[in-house]
Amino acid sequence: MPEQLNLTLPVRTALGRDDFFVSPANAMALGLIEAWPNWAGGKLVLSGPTGAGKTHLVHVWAAMSGARIVAARDLREDGIPDLARGPVAVEDVPEIADRPNAQNALFHLHNLVLAEGQTLLLTGESDPKHWGLTLPDLMSRMQGTTVAALEQPDDTLLTVVLAKLFHDRQLTPHPDTIPYLVRQMDRSFEAAQALVEALDQLSLSEKRPITRALARRVIEAGQG
Repeated sequence: MPEQLNLTLPVRTALGRDDFFVSPANAMALGLIEAWPNWAGGKLVLSGPTGAGKTHLVHVWAAMSGARIVAARDLREDGIPDLARGPVAVEDVPEIADRPNAQNALFHLHNLVLAEGQTLLLTGESDPKHWGLTLPDLMSRMQGTTVAALEQPDDTLLTVVLAKLFHDRQLTPHPDTIPYLVRQMDRSFEAAQALVEALDQLSLSEKRPITRALARRVIEAGQG
């Protein structure tokens, strides 16, 4: 009998403002994003763990401000004048800790964006003082930026995050699955992402619905 092929459906991440669930873990960050015309010095850092919603808030801000979004590792000196014509979001700044050219580009982008009267949003998993940047002038400018910190989730937010992750993958778990996961899993966004991915793969490979029993197997296997 020929082996059946698994069909992996694309993950469609919902990144609109209405898709962002507000909780004590992220309310302050959202409030600062929505107050963007009044940022101190025209700039803001979003910090928080993987999966906390930094990219989601970047897209919310871009929709409001018309900002362009660029990964820090993709910054190039020759592209800075064009980028600086409007608001800019630079994601994952710590990834350029070992890239002097990208750090130079970000330094010039920072200065030119603000000189043009535009606004700048930057993201990283921790406070800028821990980003490992080696260009002194860039380090001082990052450390002099207001930081909006996204915290690890409470039960309510973790429940919503899991539901959203399943929805993004077009999955419908059994009603008692998410409450079970919230009680048993490591309390982090990263763990939520790993669990949903593992359940998706296991459900697909075994042609089984996503149930509490399947979730228990994933938890006991240490996949989240």
